[in-house]
Amino acid sequence: MRCSIPLTMVVAGLLFLTNITALLAADWPHWQGPLRNGHSPEKSGWSGADWPAQQPLWTGQVGAGSTSPLVVTGKLYTLGWRDNKDHLVCLEANTGKTLWTVSYACPPYSRHRLGDENFYSGPTATPEFDAETGYLYTLSTDGDLQAWDTTAPGKRVWGLNLLSTYAIPRRPEVGKKGTRRDYGYVTAPIVHGDWLIVAVGAREGLLMAFDKRTGARRWVSQSKEPAGHCGGLTPLRVAGIPCLAVLSLRKLVVVRLDGDNAGQTVAEYDWTTDFGNNIASPAVSENFVLLTSAYNRQALCKLEITLGGARRVWEKQLVSGACTPVIHKGHIYWAWQKLYCVDFATGQEKWSGGQFGYAGSCLVTADDKLIVWGERGKLVLVEPAERSPGAYRELARRTRLGKAEAWPHVVLADGKLFCKDREGNLTCFRLMPP
Repeated sequence: MRCSIPLTMVVAGLLFLTNITALLAADWPHWQGPLRNGHSPEKSGWSGADWPAQQPLWTGQVGAGSTSPLVVTGKLYTLGWRDNKDHLVCLEANTGKTLWTVSYACPPYSRHRLGDENFYSGPTATPEFDAETGYLYTLSTDGDLQAWDTTAPGKRVWGLNLLSTYAIPRRPEVGKKGTRRDYGYVTAPIVHGDWLIVAVGAREGLLMAFDKRTGARRWVSQSKEPAGHCGGLTPLRVAGIPCLAVLSLRKLVVVRLDGDNAGQTVAEYDWTTDFGNNIASPAVSENFVLLTSAYNRQALCKLEITLGGARRVWEKQLVSGACTPVIHKGHIYWAWQKLYCVDFATGQEKWSGGQFGYAGSCLVTADDKLIVWGERGKLVLVEPAERSPGAYRELARRTRLGKAEAWPHVVLADGKLFCKDREGNLTCFRLMPP
């Protein structure tokens, strides 16, 4: 007897299986994860016993710097510095075995460096991976923007130095005190369609879009603000239009990404701190943007972005100095000295707890757990507000996993957790069965 199955059911089944496969073996190809928002489609591996349940799967040393690892189809990519060179390293994610590495001459700091050199060194901007081309894009602290073909290990496709090409000066004084810092390039680039978009901070424009295949420049933003020090560029949609949010040295800038309007300013919002330390990236939910900075701002601010500009919804005396907030089920979470939980609608603090120091990051798992990485190698699993609405509730912790500050963002991919410190000490835990 012949059985006929409707085509719609077949397509639905294939989509279901594809989604399940993606959930079981998700990549982490961008700054802040697959959706660039600190969310992982993978589970935490929490079973009510010790967590992580086993000793590290492997450990390694990949060179100094605060870039976060990327994990794509079983390979880990990261950028580190040693011996006056940046080293792009590709490791086997299951074993930590080096598959290939390439390097190029680079100082540990930008040629314009100014201030706080004892807190950082080496590359800080997290690389960006493009699935369509297989290219990996890297940006050094001194402005070396380069495309590498991961299908032909070690092959450099194109590159340029931003500081030299666009004659970019040292960042200017900011704040009421006229203070000044310049950490070089720290903001991760982002692929959108055929463009690689970078916070260049040139006199011509804050943002520039380059052809991701050739490196040819395609457009320059209307905003001519100096570049800031935040971790990444954040995509959002405003009235159905694709846009991009970035903290410049002095303000939030939101630009359009549609056709001939690409680079045009949608909204700006003044946000200046002493020393220009706007480090946490803008966090986005729909057309709402969260900003937070320490120093003289000491604030967390929620903005509504429309095609007419930015409207402040609320501002509270709550702060993250470095950790980009994560928005999840009506709450905001970040690790800065403590882990904070704040109501997204009102800005009211729900709870705070733990001790995570000034360096830290957090992510949300598919089974509604918070993984926090901070201090000098502290890894903690925490219940979110829906399971612990009234107080910080810690489920498990590991300490002393690193030897330096945990500036790099914690990564969850392919059932494994990757924890890196700023000296390049990398630890991998298996959370889920292979």
